[in-house]
Amino acid sequence: MAKLSAKKERFKNVAGRRVQKVLDDIESLAKCSNRSTYDYTDEEVRKMLRAINEKVTQLKIAFNSNSKSGKQTFEF
Repeated sequence: MAKLSAKKERFKNVAGRRVQKVLDDIESLAKCSNRSTYDYTDEEVRKMLRAINEKVTQLKIAFNSNSKSGKQTFEF
């Protein structure tokens, strides 16, 4: 029983930190929406959001099927 509890605590610690990092990074990315500082097209925004949504979908699949997938990179 102690082993399960240790795994649960490890998950909560690691996942908690990683989720907070993702949330912070999304907040930071939102700052790029400032048109007085940055210039971008609607297509670039759609491409960026599509990539993010695809990763969220892969995350959901990973937790539902407990499978592992290859790492992808993002480029404009």
